[in-house]
Amino acid sequence: MSSYALYRFPHEDTAHRIEQVKGEPEELAACGEIDGQQGFVMAPFVPSADQPVIIIRPDSMSCFDISHTHTLHTASHARTIDETGERQRYAIDFRNFHSQLSDGCFSKIVMARCSHMTAASDISPEQLFARACQLYPRMFVALVSAPRCGTWLMATPEILLRGGHDEWQTMALAGTMRLHGYALDFDTPNGRTTEADILWSMKNRFEQRYVADYIEECIEQFTPDFTSCGPYTVRAGDLVHLRTDFRFRIGGGTRIGDIINSLHPTPAVCGIPKRQTQEFIIDNESVPRHYYSGFAGPLNIDGQTSLYVSLRCMRIDGRDSYLYAGGGLLADSNEADEWSETQAKMDTMRQLLTH
Repeated sequence: MSSYALYRFPHEDTAHRIEQVKGEPEELAACGEIDGQQGFVMAPFVPSADQPVIIIRPDSMSCFDISHTHTLHTASHARTIDETGERQRYAIDFRNFHSQLSDGCFSKIVMARCSHMTAASDISPEQLFARACQLYPRMFVALVSAPRCGTWLMATPEILLRGGHDEWQTMALAGTMRLHGYALDFDTPNGRTTEADILWSMKNRFEQRYVADYIEECIEQFTPDFTSCGPYTVRAGDLVHLRTDFRFRIGGGTRIGDIINSLHPTPAVCGIPKRQTQEFIIDNESVPRHYYSGFAGPLNIDGQTSLYVSLRCMRIDGRDSYLYAGGGLLADSNEADEWSETQAKMDTMRQLLTH
């Protein structure tokens, strides 16, 4: 089978297809090995022998108009498998994770979960990709398929690293609320609202500050030449987030793989301190993340790189889909609220299956 990726950037009507028609994708043991590579990257939360960083070679590249694809009227139905067991596992994980915060071991930790859904009828991954493009114009939408990682669909609002030559950008995206009580059709340039539009809790503000401080510290390792803007509110589907943008310049001797290694995984998907929370997540989450909360995107295509954190995603296996979502926990986090947040995030993919 060939390996391929379909992707569409935010606010664009054109989708791109990269396909490797011969051989298997390149497999890398670590994110730092990305330098000098070209193609579409699919990286896991933690690279390993079983889940390597994958580079789909661009043997074939094409573009197509996604704005006139009529898929939203195709009826589909899907149901959740073992919802009760899923809720119980989450409660157990929450107590385990939250105890580390209560004991002062971590400042913040992200806890993820997985929901198994099965569809009553066939719907192709390409149809789901087209639906996602139409429903989520503000997000980076990608469909990636390769023998090593399987088939994954994501609609993510978070840039890990984007740019080319010496001009780069990244962001701190943390803090999440549903749009309850707010107009669902609000929009402003770049999807921004003002601080007065939405009242953010202190928990969300602290969470965003943790991530922004971490990103700034990462950038300072490589260059003093950077600017930041934020935090401000952005919409992603029926959710809003707090976002701070960073733009920076780097010298010719800086390795992009080193920057990625420093940024990934950010506290938005891992925690603080980074290595200790990452190890705790690997050892204690009830369901492995695989390629959820890794990153994906075109690498060094026409001199440009656009890597996004793999959020709001699902793994597709025939009629079975495995939806992933997570949330940042602080010492004052409440289990019921955190469960509701993951439900809201899973709705991004769930709507594609049940529309």
